Amino acid sequence: MKTATAMPACVVNCAAYDRNGQRRDIDLDAISDVLAVDDGSFVWVGLYEPEAALLDKLQEEFGLHDLAVEDAQSAHQRPKIEAYGSSLFIAVHTAQTVDDHVRFGETQIFIGPRFLVSVRHGASLSYAPVRQRLEREPEALARGPSVALHAVLDFIVDNYQPIVSDFEEELDALEQDVFAEAYKRGTIQRLYELRKELTQMRMAVAPMHDILSQLIRTPAIGIPDVVKPYFRDVLDHVARVGDSIDTLREMVTAAMSVNLSLVTVAQGEIVKKLAGWAGLLAAPTLIASWYGMNFEHMPELHGRHSYAILIGAVILCCVLLYRYLRKVRWL
Repeated sequence: MKTATAMPACVVNCAAYDRNGQRRDIDLDAISDVLAVDDGSFVWVGLYEPEAALLDKLQEEFGLHDLAVEDAQSAHQRPKIEAYGSSLFIAVHTAQTVDDHVRFGETQIFIGPRFLVSVRHGASLSYAPVRQRLEREPEALARGPSVALHAVLDFIVDNYQPIVSDFEEELDALEQDVFAEAYKRGTIQRLYELRKELTQMRMAVAPMHDILSQLIRTPAIGIPDVVKPYFRDVLDHVARVGDSIDTLREMVTAAMSVNLSLVTVAQGEIVKKLAGWAGLLAAPTLIASWYGMNFEHMPELHGRHSYAILIGAVILCCVLLYRYLRKVRWL
């Protein structure tokens, strides 16, 4: 037996599960010893932002492919599923609400006939509740690592739904601000941010549909038939979340368009009022400029009542024009 070594801080979990689903904690050096005995057991290792040296160690223990290990060392992979011999490499995006904003992380998963390794990066909830729930159902763990894979993917997808629900509530509140009488610049800014976050969520959720479809429909991947219905259930959840995101994106786009239209209408009303007052002042301005011309012969200027008549005409024009503008709602 290999000498036990201290477990690195980035190792969240390292355990072997026998054919009855019973857990036994092991250290990293003992992994190859467990896998050397074909007794129906499997190893489940959970990591959080591990160093390259630790991944190299796990590559040696599990016989992982170089390209898969290289991908797992960084948190900038697109969601995907790739087969390397008898093992699979899966990369998915996770989402978590932090300080009222959605933060995205990644989880890479190595799965083989007798092992599962999950590597978390960035914003991602611990999978400890998943393991604890499965350990209360040892008959499920007895089916092998595919059950653990389903539980992890199901946990990731289930965490999408509360975020989408928060988006729906926020959009309802923003729609009230859109139709408020006072224009709020922050409303359109938050609508834009919300649309951006929904787009990021769509980019995280959409590839999950393809990954699950491949796990279910590709015989070479090796998911037992008895476990496939559970993956189909997760696929159904992904489809519902995706539909909700698409609907919300359309509603946000519509809200932004309505907001822009209302602002344009409000600006048009202001322009109409300014034009109305300008028209109202046009009559006295025209008359004043008319009699401001320096002609020698303007007979009406010598009349005794010319000034009073002129003032009366100006007032009458202004009153008539004011009533007309009020009637057409320009004032």
